[in-house]
Amino acid sequence: MVERNIRDHFLAQAKACDGLGSPFTANLCRALAKVLDANTKTGQVVLGWPGDARADALALRVCGALHALVLSRASERLALIYPPNQTSESEIAAVLPEAIARSDERIVAGLAGAPQTNEIGRSAMLLPGFLTVARETGLPLDLCEIGASAGLNLLFDSFHYSYGDAEWGDPASPVRLAPETRGRAVPLDGAIGVRYRSGCDVAPVDVADAAARLQLRSFVWADQAARLARLDAALSLAEKFPPLLVKADAADFVEKALAARQQGGAFVLYHSIMWQYLPRATKDAITAALEQAGRQATAATPIARLRMEPRDPTNNWAVLSLTLWPGGETRRLAHCDYHGRWIEWIG
Repeated sequence: MVERNIRDHFLAQAKACDGLGSPFTANLCRALAKVLDANTKTGQVVLGWPGDARADALALRVCGALHALVLSRASERLALIYPPNQTSESEIAAVLPEAIARSDERIVAGLAGAPQTNEIGRSAMLLPGFLTVARETGLPLDLCEIGASAGLNLLFDSFHYSYGDAEWGDPASPVRLAPETRGRAVPLDGAIGVRYRSGCDVAPVDVADAAARLQLRSFVWADQAARLARLDAALSLAEKFPPLLVKADAADFVEKALAARQQGGAFVLYHSIMWQYLPRATKDAITAALEQAGRQATAATPIARLRMEPRDPTNNWAVLSLTLWPGGETRRLAHCDYHGRWIEWIG
């Protein structure tokens, strides 16, 4: 039963990848569902996975470990079935068993870490929310991101954005984001001043470390070259202007950050496509801390929670929502593609 559930998990991930514009990763997941077996340690570990395969993003862990082999040029045979080469599911399945056997220990080691993509495209989904907070409070922002990974989205105001004919940001930035806009025009009026920025992660990525950068790049789906290019551009910015990151439990980080906030700035806690991975106790603690602090918020010490998260994990899109204190009203601002390919403004 466990093995059947694991194979079904890979097939479900394949369907999601199809919907998110990655046919290669979809075919890779389908091929893995067929060829993984007990002849390798990788197969034994994956098919006997003790946790929740979906919650642990098991299929994406395997895909990341394989992509790392290609990116590091550790498996020429495996590279032949990877983009820019065009390969079918059957061609991928024919190569995988030998490739896995040759790099068995390294693949197993790669399964230990949960996927971290630090998807830069999500900044294009979050930006209109930051602008909304800035407009409505009239204050500079004090940014705190949980699940920040390498902290690249903390640098969002150093990027350039295009939403149809409307633009925002630094025209000379190496990071250029141009999501498809659906429905109403995305409101970009106003300016953003950032007074403070910091982030936390249970396993923060040090952009100065070559192995950490490789792992971060490996979780980008191999046939989505634009995502990889913007990640590399953001990494180049982070090397020059490293964001403040701490290794911490998200609830502890939020509690301390709320306690340290000062007048004259809008405190903004934000997160994107990470809430589903938190334990229930951590979620409850963060929500309680925000609500308690929110009851004490004033016009001089406003608190905002900006989040881009799926309301229904079976959907291939997320909701950008904003809660602003004083008041504590929650508004849905936009529907968003997980990777920032499109935004539909509804706020």
